[in-house]
Amino acid sequence: MTGKLLLLRRNGYDREGMDSAVRAVFDHFGGVGSFVSPGGRVLLKVNLVAGHEPERRATTDPSVVRAVARLVMDAGGRPVIADSPGIDSFARAARKAGFMDVAEELGIPCVGLTDPVPLPASSDASFHKIEVARLALESDLVINLPKMKTHAQMLLTLGVKNMFGCVVAQRKAEWHYSVGLRREAFASLLLDIWNGVRPALTILDGVIGMDGHGPTNGAPFPCGVVAGARDALAMDFWLCRMMGVRLEDYPLWRAAAARNMPQCRLNDDDLAGDFPPDHVWQGLNVPKLDSLSVIPGLSRLPFLERALASRPVHRPDRCIGCGKCAAMCKAEAIAQHGKNLTFDYARCIRCYCCHEMCPVNAIDFRDGLLRKLMKRLGR
Repeated sequence: MTGKLLLLRRNGYDREGMDSAVRAVFDHFGGVGSFVSPGGRVLLKVNLVAGHEPERRATTDPSVVRAVARLVMDAGGRPVIADSPGIDSFARAARKAGFMDVAEELGIPCVGLTDPVPLPASSDASFHKIEVARLALESDLVINLPKMKTHAQMLLTLGVKNMFGCVVAQRKAEWHYSVGLRREAFASLLLDIWNGVRPALTILDGVIGMDGHGPTNGAPFPCGVVAGARDALAMDFWLCRMMGVRLEDYPLWRAAAARNMPQCRLNDDDLAGDFPPDHVWQGLNVPKLDSLSVIPGLSRLPFLERALASRPVHRPDRCIGCGKCAAMCKAEAIAQHGKNLTFDYARCIRCYCCHEMCPVNAIDFRDGLLRKLMKRLGR
């Protein structure tokens, strides 16, 4: 069986079914022994955006992590489960997501990604001063274990976006602040990080993904798929199309197309497994992004850019007053008074990190002027 992307149907997280799916992915790409060297340290880069239970479907399911770790150990490798949540403590978040239980069961480390070091930049990189966790660069092998989700700012978060977690802790928010509303620029940053770390294999958990206002406050959506690829970028573009999104609407695809990357051209022969090339998951709710790029030169008018973009708004009826939104905001656009928030929209860069970090979905969105106009026009 050939194919650069393997898609396998799985409708649940039972151990036997997940073990067989993960083994099938490794076998499809040459077997676990072609990746793992005896004694080699293998970073299992999970998706741990924040401390949520597995049933929230915001994080990689523990069954996927367990299955991969066991195969790595069988091949003589030394797996390490790791990520860097945006604001929660790693230990608390990893315990809540079930990763600590897997680590204790198998007797392997489960650690936060820390100790930022410079990421070597390629000749075509857009950013040349990126720092990522030392473990991401010094491991003998990186296996990428993302979750299949929608994303309120970047439309989708799949294989390439998961590598943004190699940026340590709140430095993620600093990158959001420095890039601002320029989605293609942020997508280029994601490409640079993915290209620099270069995971050898990506195994995506799409058994039950997330749609709506992901990556944390959407709704569970059963896609029933485990996906595997050596090339996460090609995988993301295939899944984008299967999620009912035009490639041209995906900021990551536009950034890759600007670099003339070959993954932008999909070929049916690249696909293998249980799903046909024309498969589309019906009923999956993908967020509508503000189409800021329709106005030439908008990036040179930040005040207009902010006015047109959707605004984050507070839902005091849901708020628990935890303060994570204000702590995450590098623009200092949020003032908290108990369970009441006020936004300084002149400062707000519309990165929506406040929404992403809110554990109770107390940050909603109000359409910007452009979205309102497009809705009236029926677009």
